[in-house]
Amino acid sequence: MGTPGIRVEGLRKRYGRGATAVDALKDVNMTVDAGEVVGLIGPSGSGKSTLLKCLGAVIEPSGGKMVLGGQTIYDDGWRIGDLRALRRDRIGFVFQAPYLIPFLDVTDNVALLPMLAGQPNDEARARSRELLAALEVDHRARALPSELSGGEQQRVSIARALANRPPVILADEPTAPLDSERALAVVRILDQMALQYRTAIIVVTHDEKIIPSFRRLYRIRDGRTHEERGEGRRL
Repeated sequence: MGTPGIRVEGLRKRYGRGATAVDALKDVNMTVDAGEVVGLIGPSGSGKSTLLKCLGAVIEPSGGKMVLGGQTIYDDGWRIGDLRALRRDRIGFVFQAPYLIPFLDVTDNVALLPMLAGQPNDEARARSRELLAALEVDHRARALPSELSGGEQQRVSIARALANRPPVILADEPTAPLDSERALAVVRILDQMALQYRTAIIVVTHDEKIIPSFRRLYRIRDGRTHEERGEGRRL
């Protein structure tokens, strides 16, 4: 095993109290190495979204431990004072919809987060151009989101997720709106970016087209995770 980018130990999340309480996460344990892409699968209601929200510091767990990029962010309570800065600087998000800002061009959509983090505009735009080139969409750098194809929009959203060099990326159904060819292209890109930038990536998916591409999978069922070896097919 390499250096853990994500480590989760005994994570729990309970909604409500007393007789109406629901345990969405009961005992979640998982490790994702820096430079690795791992799939998270399971039926609706199994706890996938709750786990992603906990890892993304969007909701607070009820117990357990989370370590991201070597930093303990939760250990039976938050260990980080500024969760907004944590989400901005240490965690990249890729969603089913790209959520690009419609009135900003591609370069500034990617550069915006570093700018908000205090990076000088010229440096932020240089970082944006570097990522757009790595993702082979630099020829669209001056385009508005409405001028991009669905696959191009998703590549730009991946560039945006990488902009602040986060140790962790959480991808929630990133291939759902794409056809087979574009979906598999997104998975290959995530693999390449994980290796190039030493980022730990979790991909939540129901997409049967991409599941065979993962070398490791976590299946979540009844609030508990079960590690599985994936096929690791290069699709």
